[in-house]
This record gives sequence, C-alpha cells and structure tokens, in this order.
Amino acid sequence: MLQHPNKDTNIYTIAFYNLENLFDTRNNPYTLDDDFTPRGKKNWTDKRYKRKLKKLGRAISYAGFYKSFQTPVIVGVAEVENQKVLRDLTKSKHLRDHDYSIAHFDSSDERGIDVGLLYKADLFDIHETNTIRVDLVDEQGMPDYTRDILYVKGTLLKEEIHLLVNHWPSRRGGSEKTEHKRLTASETLSGKINHLLYENPDANIIVMGDFNDDPHSKSMEQLLEIQQLYNPMQKLFSMNRGSLNHNFHWNLFDQIILTHNFFEYKPNTLSFLHADIFDDEFLREWQGKNKGNPFRTFKGRRYLGGYSDHYPVYIHLKHNI
Repeated sequence: MLQHPNKDTNIYTIAFYNLENLFDTRNNPYTLDDDFTPRGKKNWTDKRYKRKLKKLGRAISYAGFYKSFQTPVIVGVAEVENQKVLRDLTKSKHLRDHDYSIAHFDSSDERGIDVGLLYKADLFDIHETNTIRVDLVDEQGMPDYTRDILYVKGTLLKEEIHLLVNHWPSRRGGSEKTEHKRLTASETLSGKINHLLYENPDANIIVMGDFNDDPHSKSMEQLLEIQQLYNPMQKLFSMNRGSLNHNFHWNLFDQIILTHNFFEYKPNTLSFLHADIFDDEFLREWQGKNKGNPFRTFKGRRYLGGYSDHYPVYIHLKHNI
C-alpha cells in the first residue's frame, strides 16, 4: 500500500483530474460514445480500457504523495462516462487497497461525460450530494446541454466541508465565441457559493474543476468577486507551465479554489499548505515535438496509450492538532 509508515500523516491531499474521456467499451444508445467501442473509430478495446485505468490509478495515487505520504483523501474527476468506470478505477491496481468510495450523478451532457468524486469514506463522511444544473441555450434558443456541477457536503476530520466539482463548457468554436457559456457557469456556481455563505459565513468551501478558462480569464475573475474565495493556482500559471498544452501553448484550466478560512491555522481545523500541478516525469511525453506535454491516451484518432491530456492538480491541507 502506498503509505510511508514512519512519516507524520496529518497532511492530506485533495486533487482534481480530468481523465480524458474515460469511457467503458459498451455502447450507450443515448449518448455519443460510439467512437469508444471496440468497433468504433477509437478501436476502444477492453485491453486499452484496462491499461488506461491502471495508468490513471497510478497518477492519482502519487498526486501529492511526496508531502502527505498517502494517497489523496478526495479526488474530483472530469470526463467520466458513468458510475461503472469510476468503480472500475477504484478497483485498479494502484487504488484498490485504498477503499475509495464514489459520488456521481449522470448529467445531460450530449457526449455523455460527467464529473465525479472519489473519497476515502473512513476519513470523509458524506452528508449530502446533489447536482446543480448549468442552463445554457444555443443560437436557436434551444437547450444546450453541458455538465452539471456536483455538490458534496461532508465532514473531514470533524470539519464540515462543501465541495463543488466542475467541468465548464469547452472552447470548441473559439474562446471568445463560447465565453458566454463559461460566464453562465461561473454565475451559476457563484449563486450556490453565495447561498452557502449566507447560511453560514464561516463555511469551508472547496471549488475544483476543469474550468476551460485560465486563472485570469473573465469567468474566473467573476467568480473571485466573492471576497471569501482565494485561488492559489494563479501563482502557478506561466508561459512555461500549466495543466494542459494546446498548440504549444500552456493553459491552466484545472484549478482548486478555497475560502479564506483555510488560512486561519486554528487548533482542530484544516489549513491550506500548498497547491501544485502534478506534472512528474512519468506523466509527460518524453520525446519529439510534444516533449514535456501531458502523455495523453489519444491525439485525434491516433492511440498513444498514455494517461490524459491534462495533468492533475492538488492542494495540501494540514490538520492542526
């Protein structure tokens, strides 16, 4: 089991990871998953599926390990087809000994991909789970379905925490042309956060996700108009580093944001220590023009056999005893 027995483990990792189209091999007639079947364009066989599960499990198990010396207590994920793939992931080689439980709801996204949560039930006790719909319309005024926001309330080491897992609308079609969709998602998320803070001004809130926008994008700055929020990922973003690379340009779409009360360092509370992108060498392309980029599963229709086109991101929280 991935845990160092002689180290102080009062440091806990909370991570987020876009899993790059984690589909099973079965066809779902109600979603656009035909490519991810054995006879589909991606030739998505059981062997390839199991290989991806093993690789993703390895990446998750090592995220933040150098400081916490244990696998993450909570992992938000994006681009998962259904609850089955999450169950299969928790049973994969690098995660099966860590007793992860799952929070997941099917959304109305036309591609059939959702967000979800893996968590260690012996440390994080869930009290409530539901989804928040992001209402979009297309140019014809018809519903434009996207991923729901997953809301989870629970207790981590006797501290009540509210988690919000996001995967905002993509930039496909152009970042400016699609910006209004992410602004709507930002407004929807802000409404939920403001409601939580109205009910309890001292609420511990952690927001995570693939926002399809960078820390300084308008949608993210709009979110941070809520004064109680802080984005530690802003300091990590540069021209030379991010969580994904598109056309030789780095982006930091994957972010974790939290309320200021994680910086108070009071006894018997959880406090923020550190945020980072998990871009260790084994997750990177090791040669060619894409050297240093995330080692992905597919590039277009070409199978590469890697992990994901995104790097995981994570924060460390310390339990103040």
